[in-house]
Amino acid sequence: MSTSVQTNSDQAFQRCLSPDCLATYDLGEALTACKQCGELLDVVYDWEHLPIPDTLSQFQSKWSRRNQPLCHSGVWRFHELLPFAPPEKVVTLGEGQTLLHASDGVAQYIGLNRGGLFLQYEGMNPSGSFKDNGMSAAFTHAHTIGAKRAACASTGNTSASLALYCGVSKLMQAVIFIGSGKISYGKLSQALDYGALTIQIAGDFDDAMHRVQQVTEQLGIYLVNSVNPFRLEGQKTIMYRVLEGLDWQTPDWIVVPGGNLGNSSAFGKAFLELHQLGLIDRIPRLAVINAAGADTFYELVENRGLKWNQGRPDRKIIEQYYRELDETKQRASTIASAIEINRPVNLSKCLRAIDVCQGVVREVTDQQILDAKSQVGANGLGCEPASAASVAGTKLLRAEGVISPSDRVVCILTGHQLKDPTATVAYHTSDQNEFDRVLASRGVLQARYANQAIAVANNLDEIVSAIQANN
Repeated sequence: MSTSVQTNSDQAFQRCLSPDCLATYDLGEALTACKQCGELLDVVYDWEHLPIPDTLSQFQSKWSRRNQPLCHSGVWRFHELLPFAPPEKVVTLGEGQTLLHASDGVAQYIGLNRGGLFLQYEGMNPSGSFKDNGMSAAFTHAHTIGAKRAACASTGNTSASLALYCGVSKLMQAVIFIGSGKISYGKLSQALDYGALTIQIAGDFDDAMHRVQQVTEQLGIYLVNSVNPFRLEGQKTIMYRVLEGLDWQTPDWIVVPGGNLGNSSAFGKAFLELHQLGLIDRIPRLAVINAAGADTFYELVENRGLKWNQGRPDRKIIEQYYRELDETKQRASTIASAIEINRPVNLSKCLRAIDVCQGVVREVTDQQILDAKSQVGANGLGCEPASAASVAGTKLLRAEGVISPSDRVVCILTGHQLKDPTATVAYHTSDQNEFDRVLASRGVLQARYANQAIAVANNLDEIVSAIQANN
């Protein structure tokens, strides 16, 4: 999008990620890449001239002012740490009222000590996923510069979030691009219900992402995918709330599903800034978990040796791998549709996050994801399949000895269970045909923790007997 509105950039601006370029742009420009070299952009702040709290605990005082929209929002009550928009321009739906839940049951499944495993449940957001954190920030920037339309490519959650903010605020029209057969009905129903203009193209998410970038540039539509640097500013606040839930103590590990790599990139930036500001004394380690059927980041980092290299990653490694994907016509394929992405747009920023956080990357199978998902559910929180990649990845890292039993670990649950209920029902069903239709084609061979319904006749004695047999 070429729209540009001049703003006061003395204290905040956009800057190219490449250390060999470092071109800067005004906040009023709607950009998704550097105009000089094509690299991603950061939102950068002149912290020396901004009012920063002496301690993170000072943010707790905002709870007493929850009747004020900015204090009520789990994103904007940390406005001092993402001060790119004037308060009067902020668009908030009360996003970020999320739960950090200590789960000893899931800790036992993973192999962690009691009290060591926390689930950050982003499914409690207004649209049911973590996307609302970043959408509130990107939508605020779009509103600040006067955008009238906003667009995204989506596997479901981004489109639901964008449609929600457009539908509630009435400030702009939502235009969403989805691939054919690559979106769950739970998510698609939200976008349709909230009134978004929905474009379904023949192809997958990567195809939709390519087209939406072309269309937004040609038509001057504001792009809200996580290639948008303001999206990641909102997603930083997930980590602020994690720290808040831990009484401002830094955990040992943050484990997050890896799709387009927006969350992991945002988390790395959040911890880098907090450490530079002296608000935390150490940075936690970061684990990014790919699904085995969409494992680009794992392949590049763990198998091909791609590194941040002080902002100069070896692009030849990336280009060669993408050529191989094209030559073999390899498409992403996983039951975890929210992370079914082969060409993550935030790859560069995630390399930085892995470097800053001494991170690791792993891949887990759909079988491991659904088994982990069943244990999250059995312990009281429902999540969509992609969310459970974080738990499956933690179990794998624990088995490898990378994570110790005594470590304090936070797994990010990115979306609500009802975002994609089909996989859940198929996993727990006694209908083998349904299991095969939904799961077997994805390499899920068995439902190890299935909680199948018990079929009985409409007879009181049989019902009572069935209940007593399962005490």
